[in-house]
Amino acid sequence: MSSGLSSDQIIKNQIIEEVGYQVGNIELRIFPESSNYDQVPFSEGGLTFGYNGVLYGSCDAVWYIDNKRFFDRYNNKYINQQPVVALEGTDALQRGSSGNAQYQRFHHALGAVKNGIIGVYYLKPGKDIMQYDLYGMAYFASKREQGKYLIVQDLSIVRNILELMNSYGVESPQVNSYVNDYLESMYKQWYENKFSTYNYDWSTFAKERSTLILGDKVIKYAGRMKRNFTDSSQRAGHIAVGEMYLTKYYFYDKTFYYLFPRMTAEDLEYLDNHKSADKEWFLLRNEENVHIKTMDDLIGLPKEIKESLINISEVPLKGDALKIFNLCVKQIMTMIKSGKIKIRE
Repeated sequence: MSSGLSSDQIIKNQIIEEVGYQVGNIELRIFPESSNYDQVPFSEGGLTFGYNGVLYGSCDAVWYIDNKRFFDRYNNKYINQQPVVALEGTDALQRGSSGNAQYQRFHHALGAVKNGIIGVYYLKPGKDIMQYDLYGMAYFASKREQGKYLIVQDLSIVRNILELMNSYGVESPQVNSYVNDYLESMYKQWYENKFSTYNYDWSTFAKERSTLILGDKVIKYAGRMKRNFTDSSQRAGHIAVGEMYLTKYYFYDKTFYYLFPRMTAEDLEYLDNHKSADKEWFLLRNEENVHIKTMDDLIGLPKEIKESLINISEVPLKGDALKIFNLCVKQIMTMIKSGKIKIRE
């Protein structure tokens, strides 16, 4: 296979070679890299799924059964093609993606999972190690959403699921058993290789991940500023979305407040008015049970802390600005925990 191929085409070629166009009565929908049909909703002939008015990222491949009714939760209508497995793949591990950039494509298969379909995020093995957080994110997403979410590095798992579906039925005990066993193996990988680094303790995780667990709520803060979402050279929007899904699904049974203490209500309004077509901002603002909060949502925030945050609201977080930010958020989180600061509902 030519090294000159794009990551997208490498993955699509591998899908065709290792899983195939057809497994019994289950057919594959896939498009060449040059096509834009990936981005069209599945119900209109594409490879993208949506839910409650939110269209998620496009997938690389979808296997479906023709002439079988399926309720599309984006368009809220029945269609005569039942998608059974939706896959998003990446060659990122061969291309220097060692950190949380691996989270950035997590939402692509999530739209399918929200529709009750098996979603697969395939990370082709490479020189970098896959982030074990992904196993946890997908495992807990499978607890909250209608479908199941699998993280795989071996496409034979997808082939096995399709063969079981073809032989026994899409929702047969055989399929459910195989998928659930795989989910448990994902949980074990996450528990032993990632949760262990936090001493198997959520409070340790929270402390190290800028997070506060408060009863039925979880609060995560980040140093985002308005320019992160308006300047095309910034990658903070992608990172913010990845971190949002990580926190949301790790704490899938809690209300999630995503706190941007350097931003104001006016900043939020500006972005809502001017960046509504931006994919990352749209996801942040429309994800179920996720609430973006700014300094103006902190009831009881001392004037001097607010002034300090405003003074550093438009500068990169490094040097003195980073020191000021860290001091401010430490005080804020302590005051939220003690009840001196309330977060506006």
